Amino acid sequence: MEWNFKNGIPIYTQIIDEMTMQIASGEYSPGEKLSSVRDLATDAGVNPNTMQRALAEMERRGLVYSERTSGRFVTKDENVLAKLHEELAKKYFEEFNEKLRKLGMDSETVRSSVKRWLDEIV
Repeated sequence: MEWNFKNGIPIYTQIIDEMTMQIASGEYSPGEKLSSVRDLATDAGVNPNTMQRALAEMERRGLVYSERTSGRFVTKDENVLAKLHEELAKKYFEEFNEKLRKLGMDSETVRSSVKRWLDEIV
């Protein structure tokens, strides 16, 4: 995977965001063993301490877990994964809504447009 980091945003938070998306999308399967910190850091082109910080935060959030001497794994907890999907969907919808508002669309126009677009694609 190619990592493209943006200036002005801490790299570890960008790693968290990208890996979280990979977990949510199923690119990383529940229970899948992650590569070592060193290997992940090498792939991303970052210092291992930066990768460790990102993984520690993901572990704190319940997205990954450690097994002593075995490494880190993606959570198998369906409640955590469902909550992750809900949070990401809400985040993306809020961003989408904000962009539509900047176009000058009011609440009713947004509602009717989204309903119409959903009817077209579903």
